[in-house]
Amino acid sequence: MLTTLGILLTIMGILTLVLKPFIKTNKLLNWFTQKRSVQMILIGIIMSVISGMFFYAEPGTAYAVQYPWGGQKAVFTQGIHTKMWGRLIPIQFEMPIKYVIPNSDNELGDQSKYAYVDAARHWEFNDAVKGKIATSIVISINTSDESQFLSVADRNKTEKNLIRSRIIPNIDQSIKNTCKLMAAQDYISGQAADFDRYFQDQLERGMYVLEEYIYTEKPDVIGDSTIVRTVTNKRSRQKRFRIKREANGEPVRVKGNSLGSYGLTVVQAVVNEIDWEPTFDKRLQLQKEEVAQTQLEKQQAEREFYRAQKEKAKGEAEKAKERARLEKEQIQQTIAAETEAKVAEFNLIKEKKQFEVEQFKAKSKKVAAEAQYYENAKLVSAGLTPQERAEWEYKTAVGVAQQLKDLKLPQTYIEGSKNGGNSNLLQSLIGADLAKKMMDKSSK
Repeated sequence: MLTTLGILLTIMGILTLVLKPFIKTNKLLNWFTQKRSVQMILIGIIMSVISGMFFYAEPGTAYAVQYPWGGQKAVFTQGIHTKMWGRLIPIQFEMPIKYVIPNSDNELGDQSKYAYVDAARHWEFNDAVKGKIATSIVISINTSDESQFLSVADRNKTEKNLIRSRIIPNIDQSIKNTCKLMAAQDYISGQAADFDRYFQDQLERGMYVLEEYIYTEKPDVIGDSTIVRTVTNKRSRQKRFRIKREANGEPVRVKGNSLGSYGLTVVQAVVNEIDWEPTFDKRLQLQKEEVAQTQLEKQQAEREFYRAQKEKAKGEAEKAKERARLEKEQIQQTIAAETEAKVAEFNLIKEKKQFEVEQFKAKSKKVAAEAQYYENAKLVSAGLTPQERAEWEYKTAVGVAQQLKDLKLPQTYIEGSKNGGNSNLLQSLIGADLAKKMMDKSSK
């Protein structure tokens, strides 16, 4: 701008100097004195010189300055720098490139002088489905290597040419290769992140070398555990592409075809949206409805299943409750029977002990009676005083009377006596009994 203005001022100054001697009636020429014309020429020259010697570097922009004598330099900082009438090649630090899907009025939306915006193109996936892919890419230049930056600027001349001849072809090739690796159905089924990853990796490090292979579809299996049916697709064998890999597993790439070879770095490379063709949109809508119906039937089936499980659990709970009640009654009856058996056993032991005690008591009484009888016999044979005899006879009579209750005497008794002593029948019986006991004792 300053250069143009300076040139105009210089030309005007020269014209006023040349025309004034020939045109003296023009008021405007009369205003330009010789001094003023010279001043205008000097101002124009200075303005032209200043604008050719210096330039202002905008922030966020790198400049390649190419001098008329063949030298060049790179400027990465903002401010006023010398260019000495050289040529400037400005390139932004980060170049935004966007493919957008036009709206209903075929407009691309908001534009910016710092971003390259173009309409999205149709791309075909490996299942023959087409769609417009809207992408957002940001490419950064290498500001740490001056020689590489100058080489890129010298070969591409302008930023616009760099974008159109280097960056956009790489972007298109990356999208094309990535679409070959993936089916549209796979993309909407959760592989969108893989699409972005393949896309950015090829942009930055180079295009993949793809190889063709035959893909055999497996029959779809539908049904539950009791009924299984297979659905055979008509196109069971398809030609598809995959990444050719080296022995170590790394992808084989096209040499020299990458943004990295130009010192460019991919800061961002994402797919914003895909405008699928109408036939695929209809198929997606049908799939969504089918999925919704399947989910609804699945929820109903799960509801019935859990209801059955609830009834089963309820029955099991009642069964467990009844089992617990019966087990409780069984335990009570068992304990009662065991208690009764224990009591009977205890009573038996008690009766047995009592029987043994009574036996010992009977034996004790028998021994005491025998001792008493033996003592009485000794006393009779030894002789007693009248008083002792009277007492003994009283006790004996009491004891004999007790025993005579159960004694059965013979109906006929014959007594024979030679001397007709004073002994009577009772004395004879007592004597006989004492004599018998003494004989039994002596025999033992």
